[in-house]
Amino acid sequence: MKYSLFSSESVCAGHPDKICDQISDAVLDAAILANSHSRVACESLVTTDKLVLAGEITCPRPLDYRSLAQKVIQELGYTRDEYHFGPKTDIEVYIHEQSKDIAVGVDEGGAGDQGMMFGYATTETSQLMPLPITLAHELVESMDLLFVKELPFLRPDGKSQVTVKYENGRPASVEKIVLAKPQDPTMAREEIKEYLYKLSIVPILEKYHLPQVSIKNVIFNGTGAWEIGGPASDTGVTGRKIVVDTYGGMGRIGGGCFSGKDLTKVDRSGAYAARFIAKNIVAAKLADRCEVQLAYAIGVKDPVGKAIETYSTNKKGQKVIEDFAWNLLDLSVAGIISGLDLLQPIYQKTSRYGHFGHPEYPWERLIG
Repeated sequence: MKYSLFSSESVCAGHPDKICDQISDAVLDAAILANSHSRVACESLVTTDKLVLAGEITCPRPLDYRSLAQKVIQELGYTRDEYHFGPKTDIEVYIHEQSKDIAVGVDEGGAGDQGMMFGYATTETSQLMPLPITLAHELVESMDLLFVKELPFLRPDGKSQVTVKYENGRPASVEKIVLAKPQDPTMAREEIKEYLYKLSIVPILEKYHLPQVSIKNVIFNGTGAWEIGGPASDTGVTGRKIVVDTYGGMGRIGGGCFSGKDLTKVDRSGAYAARFIAKNIVAAKLADRCEVQLAYAIGVKDPVGKAIETYSTNKKGQKVIEDFAWNLLDLSVAGIISGLDLLQPIYQKTSRYGHFGHPEYPWERLIG
């Protein structure tokens, strides 16, 4: 499908759903540090002055769930009583061990559940990611840095949305940008908009050699001054931002979220493997766009289905591409975990600004 306009959104690290993702992944990181083969399925829910942690975790060492959560909350800037979420937040924990029925299959190297996963890559950016989601991520990350370092009248929550114009299937310009960020009532909304335009939008578009968008085509806090953000105004739950976490709607997703899941869960490890394969196909100049699908069954080691789509952008025949792709990585669950070196405590960081397009993550590695 060809678009003339395509829009993607991202959210700040302090968005309620992302708070939950980061807390769930902080628990995963702690479990991996305790024992790299810990089993984790951790869900979080945040609302006004309340955090609930629930799930199934098998770990040889007790974890201090409340301390892990409070550390994340503080790091995100929820430090003021007026946010109605922060140091005094009530934390409830409902964690028990992984089901033995699941453990039987997983302990023998099988997948922790059924499901299908997709990976995607495109030549639109040097990261081999779609441009709309890449810009959306960089804008929210920039706003978060400004909140910490330069613009203390901002608050932790926030969102971005970018609409890109395409010509002949390639990105040509940015048509609209939507930014939302809670603010102290002492600052005028238009003044903050000018700061964000100058300090975030202009340098990011310059970085990608794009024409500058007029400030008239930037919407900031579209309903007026936004003061109450975070869990006090919007209940958050783990796994609610799977399009933000992946490709911004360009390229399909399997439907399962990543955060709070150990790497035996193929929702996570399978999606990382699919991105690794798609990215390497595009990097090898075998296609300009590529989507990889993998499918797994609970308790079964190897994928029950795999497929490659190149949208008629392939430079070689399908057999050449498939031979290249399926020899990149052992696609058994254990093979993915070992081949991509996934048993590392890196997952809290992945749960902000997208899981893909960041060269430090092992599934972004290029072969050769």
